[in-house]
Amino acid sequence: MNSIPMVELPSSTENKIKTTQTTCPYCGVGCGVTAEVNETAQGKTVITKGDANHPSNYGKLCIKGSNLADTLGLETRVLYPMMGRKTERKVSTWDESIDAIANKFQQCIDQYGRDSIAFYVSGQLLTEDYYAVNKFVKGYLGTANIDTNSRLCMSSAVAAHKRAFGEDLVPASYEDFEHTDMVVLVGSNTAWCHPVLYQRLMKAKEERDLFVVVIDPRFTSTCEAADLHLPILPGQDVALFNGLLQYLVKNNYSDLEFIANNTQGLAQALQQSESEASIEAVAERTGISLEKLNIFFEKFAKTEKVMSLFSMGVNQSSRGVDKANSIINCHLLTGKIGKLGAAPFSMTGQPNAMGGREVGGLANMLAAHLDLDNAAHQSLVQEFWQSPYIANKAGLKAVDLFQAVESGKIKAIWIMATNPVVSLPDADQVKRALEQCEFVVVSDICKDTDTTQYADVLLPALGWGEKDGTVTNSERRISRQSAFLDAPVEAKADWWAVAQVAKKMGFSGFNFNNAHEIFIEHAKLSAYKNAPLSQRPAAEQFRYFNLHGLTELSLENYNQFAPTQWPVWQADQAVDAVSRLFAQGQFSHADAKAKFVATAAINPVHQVCGEYPLILNTGRIRDQWHTMSRTGLSANLSTHRAEPYCEIHPQDALKFGVKDGELVEVKSNWGLCILRAQVSSNIRRGQVFAPIHWNDQVASDARIGKVVNPVVDALSGEPEFKHTPVFVQPFYTQWQGVLYVRQGFEHIVQSTIQNTIWWTKVTTAKATRYELADRQKFSATVEHLKELLPFTDESFEWLNLQDQTAHLSHSIVLKDGQLIASLYIAPQALLPDRDWIAGLFKRERLSAMHRKALLAGQPMSMSNSAGPLVCSCFKVGKNIIIETIKEKNISHEKQVTACLKAGGNCGSCLAEIRGLIKACQMEYAE
Repeated sequence: MNSIPMVELPSSTENKIKTTQTTCPYCGVGCGVTAEVNETAQGKTVITKGDANHPSNYGKLCIKGSNLADTLGLETRVLYPMMGRKTERKVSTWDESIDAIANKFQQCIDQYGRDSIAFYVSGQLLTEDYYAVNKFVKGYLGTANIDTNSRLCMSSAVAAHKRAFGEDLVPASYEDFEHTDMVVLVGSNTAWCHPVLYQRLMKAKEERDLFVVVIDPRFTSTCEAADLHLPILPGQDVALFNGLLQYLVKNNYSDLEFIANNTQGLAQALQQSESEASIEAVAERTGISLEKLNIFFEKFAKTEKVMSLFSMGVNQSSRGVDKANSIINCHLLTGKIGKLGAAPFSMTGQPNAMGGREVGGLANMLAAHLDLDNAAHQSLVQEFWQSPYIANKAGLKAVDLFQAVESGKIKAIWIMATNPVVSLPDADQVKRALEQCEFVVVSDICKDTDTTQYADVLLPALGWGEKDGTVTNSERRISRQSAFLDAPVEAKADWWAVAQVAKKMGFSGFNFNNAHEIFIEHAKLSAYKNAPLSQRPAAEQFRYFNLHGLTELSLENYNQFAPTQWPVWQADQAVDAVSRLFAQGQFSHADAKAKFVATAAINPVHQVCGEYPLILNTGRIRDQWHTMSRTGLSANLSTHRAEPYCEIHPQDALKFGVKDGELVEVKSNWGLCILRAQVSSNIRRGQVFAPIHWNDQVASDARIGKVVNPVVDALSGEPEFKHTPVFVQPFYTQWQGVLYVRQGFEHIVQSTIQNTIWWTKVTTAKATRYELADRQKFSATVEHLKELLPFTDESFEWLNLQDQTAHLSHSIVLKDGQLIASLYIAPQALLPDRDWIAGLFKRERLSAMHRKALLAGQPMSMSNSAGPLVCSCFKVGKNIIIETIKEKNISHEKQVTACLKAGGNCGSCLAEIRGLIKACQMEYAE
């Protein structure tokens, strides 16, 4: 539960409780959320829990969803339109801001042409926002220079679907997970990145003989319950699935009837994959043992119901489209598609990446699954919109778009709900581009991000809980994201801001009064000259994406809209959705047949060399989301992995002089960052892994995006986040330390933090924690300590302990008996337990025993530390879990839950608990 600051307090002293069904704003699972708002004279409190009736999650939420209420405060919000870059920024009005945008856009069109304007938007937008901005840009500004951060996560899957199926379609549903006999997880740490789906799979595995394969270079939490882990070399997925295709053909596992009636192109696909005809060649290329390859190939061949779930490890690659098509090829060959429990399935990264695809959110697409390079489709959309222009050529994709900004081809850019200075590859190039751009507009909820500082106009957007519309999840299910909080101060919906600029420029077609009106127009466009499947092939056009049955949806029914999968061909079909596509064949190509796509096994563009001998792989962690602007506000979400880190194999650590827990420099040809080393056997030799989340607002030098190479897939434009050659070396400092400052006093130490060579910031319940390091020699003089902790007012009480010989310094600041700040400087191994320190800030007053303990840097009790947090919900540490496993001789994670509650709420930590049980069992066996 979390308190939400009120702009205005109600006059009534009576409690008012309101419950709203909405949808989670994080990953593409699309979990239903019940938000309960309790309004009193003191303010509002919000409790979030899973919606037991939502078919995507049936009441389950991961740790991020469970802590959504923590992120609803207004402290970090943009609340007014603002103009001027950060150092000159002043509060403006909506009228002034809209005038500035409209005038600048018109000036750019008149002076430089329509393609001098660009938009970069986000899978965080609601479908209605996405629709309005794409209509404005492609139909009225007349350019396709609008791309989305979804380019970075699922555009390779989109291109693969279009090549194979003729349309961007995910053919199956989550329901299929309960009916399949084999799940192949490719390039997905599902346990951390899609936890609710992972739990659904684990439940299915408990109930019957479900065989789980994980294909990943790393041994992740997802691998803990897998029957088979294939530790593939980075970038070799095409070789693996081409090898599987050849194996299936050679051993007569092809579905010849399905192939003949429903597909084309098999001969070309087999010819292209001939180099993988030998399983020995596949083993050599992929780095997977012959034994494991044989098990995988045989199991896939002999299992009728197979689900292949692929995610970022497939998509985020310079060969991402071919990787996805090589997986789809194997399903087409065996007819494992269009059937209960059998399909290739793309797991989407963002909450509305699918909705963005529906409205043509990518620079090479038109709305309603229509093609930008198709003249007939251009005419259809322009005719429906009655627009003055229509984009007639593909716009610039994300990486190319920001390169065009830097070169001066793009003069004005509007960025919505995303943080490209952190998230794009070669991220410092994005920073240079925005520094030089003539005119930058940013719509965001956060006032200070790495991107907002470059805004000439900063617009206050609505956040989750305030905005109203729809999102579509990975299984094509449309759900309502409903408002349960009032819009704060002057924040507005993104669709409203776009419509105001469009009208200011003299464009009609944007007289929307609410999200419902936009949704109805979106539904009508999807059905325009688009017949249902039953009328094919007589229909002039055919696309599965069709919301005809929702075109007459009333405002009341829209507000009560039940989660529904498309296509929705008839009004009475809305509840009885089409959950599975291609049951009758009938693909979206003109001939209604699917296409095998010839895929070549080609090495990633950049290979290791003497200067850069290791391969960097980037990805997400369990408790954080994207660039932490939302999840970083939650103390509960900052405890699992508190610092930016990189995993490195023990032998590589030895080779490059890296020690576990020490700072290292990770450097590529594009940039460098400083991370905490985590030596781990879960990663192969020659590789390192680093999370994507940390930014310049929470760490001095941890934006991994500036290290990532900007090479993209030639078809999809999706960057290669999984394969960057890097060098790793120790980052030497004179001292390291940890500083805690009570909330409300952070401003006193800001100059100290900024002047330290390395720092990272962690949110805790009552204080802000800073991990610090510096290359200047530490002096324990009173003068130096006052520089680091400038609490010079006589009202502050100081406690100090110094030992120059041991390089130790402990400084405690109190006020009226309450802990205000603590600074410990010591060798890394002698720094105090962080959770213990954070806990003392929760106390109103400290006892004499607490003071002594703080000064000593350790609790007076001899009890062991709980260790690194595993269960964020119930605050259970690793050491406690291990101790309980050993004491109780535990063999199953449910026993740990029974003893400690750990894993009993959101379940996100169950995979790690499973790994600890295995580690203890191995220890017993030795």
